Parts: sequence; structure tokens; C-alpha cells
Amino acid sequence: MEVRIAAEHLSFHYTDEENKAASPEILKDLSLTLEPGTFAAVLGHNGCGKSTLAKHMNGILLPTGGKMWVAGMDTADETKLYEIRQRVGMVFQNPDNQIVATIVEEDAAFGPENLGLPPEEIRRRVDDALKAVGMYDYRMHAPSQLSGGQKQRVAIAGIIAMRPSCIVLDEPTAMLDPKGRREVMKTIRLLNRNYGITIVLITHYMEEAAQADRVIVMDEGNILLDDTPEEVFSHVEQMKQIGLDVPQVTELVYELRQAGIPLDSHIITEDACVQALLEQLGS
Repeated sequence: MEVRIAAEHLSFHYTDEENKAASPEILKDLSLTLEPGTFAAVLGHNGCGKSTLAKHMNGILLPTGGKMWVAGMDTADETKLYEIRQRVGMVFQNPDNQIVATIVEEDAAFGPENLGLPPEEIRRRVDDALKAVGMYDYRMHAPSQLSGGQKQRVAIAGIIAMRPSCIVLDEPTAMLDPKGRREVMKTIRLLNRNYGITIVLITHYMEEAAQADRVIVMDEGNILLDDTPEEVFSHVEQMKQIGLDVPQVTELVYELRQAGIPLDSHIITEDACVQALLEQLGS
């Protein structure tokens, strides 16, 4: 079933044992809608609330004000949490914290087993999930023998095996080398485009965000920008004001525009930049 995620005037602060505020407001009257099949990247400096928002999407955290809806279900309704967490899977920064078994295929089977599925269905889901992330040939390996990128793909396979409609990834490439980051991003794009899974990617890497269909920029607990990557990254000065970078290509175009070369400010890829420069040289 397709999942629509909607935050309505969402606010959040941590509370103490007496349910009194124990932190400043981390999310402040935030409203956001993610339609099924979306690939959205969420950007923001440390402490802006992006991870807090992610944890509201499958009920790890609950609003202190407003509502978070998943497929029409209120995450504050305890009777719906099990179903919500089947619909929305979470992948975190360190894959070692999500891998629970000593064999890759056993780890991918952990979630479906806990759903009480019959063995033949578990077998089918595990094989399909490992194939989807390109790790089927490693199904009998120990996770400890894998690279960081491979481990993260195994962690993603464990979520896929539970057949979620949405996967929220909280900085899944932060601990990986460039090769591992490319592997994980390739997997994320495949899951979105080939399987129609909604992707919410929280990242500090602007080049990763540029691959999304939609970029959401957060600042001080609310949404500052929300548009296509081309449009969001054209706001170079605004991004820099809140401590964020833009893709290197966009930075180059910005500097060239400052120098008087009339390039399109919406360029975010190397190919588009080369083409625009060739047109300038030929004009």
C-alpha cells in the first residue's frame, strides 16, 4: 500500500519524567507532505531538527504539538505504531548498529521472522531484498567480512525484506568512503525508481542531495526551502548564510556568474556545466 506522510504544525521538545519541557523546541510548527514515490533529500546544519523529523516518521519520537500522519494513521495512536513501522523503515548512520546476525541472509531474515511470516515467504523476501541491493552473492558471508558500503546495503536489505512503502535514511553514508557512498546511493536510486519506494534521505553531502527529486532545507526547527534541487541550490547565498554548501558545480557557476559570465544559476551537474560553458565559448 502506498504511504503518504504528512506533518501538520508539528512541534517537538524533549520532556522529563513529569512531562515538563526538558529542551528548547527542536521542531517548530513544521508542516510537510511527502507523496508516495517521492525521493526527498533533507539538508540542514547540525541541530536544525532533521534527524528529529526523521524519527517522527515512524513513531520513534512523538509530537509534543501538532500531528504526524503516515498513510492516514496518527503516529501518536499507540495501537497503530506496529503497522506504521511496517510501512516506514529506518536506516541509520552506523550499519553495525542495525546488523544483528552473523550471516548476511540471517540478518535480512530477522525482520520478516519477527513478523511471523511462513518460512517460504521469508525465503522469498530475503532473496528478493538481497538481489535488490546487489548483495545476493554475499548471502552466506559474515557481515564482519564486508566493507562499510556493503554492510549498509545489508542493513537496507533487512528493511526491504519487511516490504515497507517508505525508507527513511538518516545520514547512511556519513561513515563510508567515497566508493561505499556511491554503492549506497546507487541502491537508494534503484529502490526509488525501480520499486517505487518513497525515499527520505538525510545527508550532509550536497552531491547526494542533488540526485533527489526534491530538496528540503531545514533551519532552526522549520523548513527554509523546499523545491527541486536545481531551484534550491540556485540560492547559493541563502544556503551559505545558514552554514550549508552547494554542489561544487553550482559553486563554480556561482563564481563565474559573479565574474560576469551569464550562466544559468540552476546548473547542478557537470554535464550541464560543460554544455553551458561550450555555448558561451561558441557565442
